[in-house]
Amino acid sequence: MVFFHGLIQSINGVTSYILVAALVSVGLYFTFKTKFVQFRLFPEMFRALTERSTKKNEVSAFQAFCISAASRVGAANISGVAIAIVAGGPGAIFWMWVIAIIGMATGFIESMLAQVYKVRKDNQFRGGPAYYIDKALGKRWLGIVFALLIAVTFGFIFNSLQANTISVALENSFGFNPLYVGIIIALIAGVIIFGGIRSISIVSSIIVPVMAVLYLAVVGYVVVMNMEALPAVLSLIIGNAFGFQEASVGIFAGLLVGAQRGLFSNEAGMGSVPNAAATADVSHPAKQGLVQSLGVFFDTIIICSATAFVILLSDVYQTASVDAAGVALTQESLNTLVGSWAGPFVAIAIFFFAFSSIIGNYYYGETNLAFIKEGSGWLHLYRILVMAMVVFGSVAGIALVWDMADVFMAFTTVVNLAAIVLIGKISFAVINDYVEQRKSGKNPVFKSKNIPGLKNADTWED
Repeated sequence: MVFFHGLIQSINGVTSYILVAALVSVGLYFTFKTKFVQFRLFPEMFRALTERSTKKNEVSAFQAFCISAASRVGAANISGVAIAIVAGGPGAIFWMWVIAIIGMATGFIESMLAQVYKVRKDNQFRGGPAYYIDKALGKRWLGIVFALLIAVTFGFIFNSLQANTISVALENSFGFNPLYVGIIIALIAGVIIFGGIRSISIVSSIIVPVMAVLYLAVVGYVVVMNMEALPAVLSLIIGNAFGFQEASVGIFAGLLVGAQRGLFSNEAGMGSVPNAAATADVSHPAKQGLVQSLGVFFDTIIICSATAFVILLSDVYQTASVDAAGVALTQESLNTLVGSWAGPFVAIAIFFFAFSSIIGNYYYGETNLAFIKEGSGWLHLYRILVMAMVVFGSVAGIALVWDMADVFMAFTTVVNLAAIVLIGKISFAVINDYVEQRKSGKNPVFKSKNIPGLKNADTWED
């Protein structure tokens, strides 16, 4: 196991640099090519989020948002932020913000493309990078490679991490045995994932909004009660980000860690969220692009920032080690600010956040397996393996699980970013179609024949 962990760390040392370069360059490219869509159409994001499906039993824009949020809002928002601060210094939070703002444009493009090239399978919409790599680029073999990467990364690696975060939190607060926690989580998750996408969307649309509001209410209370210290916290974040303070670990170190933890949190460009975006029944692909771009903002700028403020308002992080960082650091930080009840509250919050991520992650794997090969036999086996990895993750070492997650998400991100850059011409035509219809006072309705050069967008041909 020591040799394996060392190998993973060595690979991570290389892929992390490639990851940061790809995220920043592609994010800036789409920001400029879309004329700063994340700022220009920010109000439109809220309008698109509230649009209801016109057909019965279809997934709405909001439900698709909740499926993606179920995967996004999890260990990274509570545990990952703590690790970023300890490993990259407070300045890592600034770089998380930067990557998120840039990534809103990338998230818009990939989710919009998922809608453009979605298909109808098993009486539901499916789509994502594997589908648009196949349909737009004509490279099914690469689509299969990507689909396998997503199925392994999210169904196995990321779900192990989420289970690990839950087991650590519950053990710290209540003394629960990690193995038993893992078994119980696996069984509950199994009941939901065997129910299919509609079961997942219903559970996600309940858990995510309720827990997000409760968590933000508690953290908001802490921030308000310590408002006088907030300017100092912001100064600390910015000062460390640019190496102005002695405790700084340097600009590049903060950027590297901030980019990794930020990507794991908001998933912009990773190619995962498009799988959820494709499920929605909307009148125009750009609408779901806008909704998922808002998801990046909500995840990192709102929830991750809230966790960061709590940790930095306390001085506990200054003596924590990287190996010991994680949800335990967030719990201890909150304990010092509001009392001993905070630790159990964080444990409960992380349970629901991370559990919703487990079922959201599973769906990403399912829809990619459906791309490779249809059939319930493969799907049932995959579900059982996902449950087994949840149990494994609950007892595994935290450092190994996070390093594995970093390596695998780098692979999926690089493949997806290359694909959406190559399909960029179609993306820009689709967003222009949406904007022109909005300017003329219409509720945008998409037809593939209106986009020059667009082929294989079968769902939109009528």
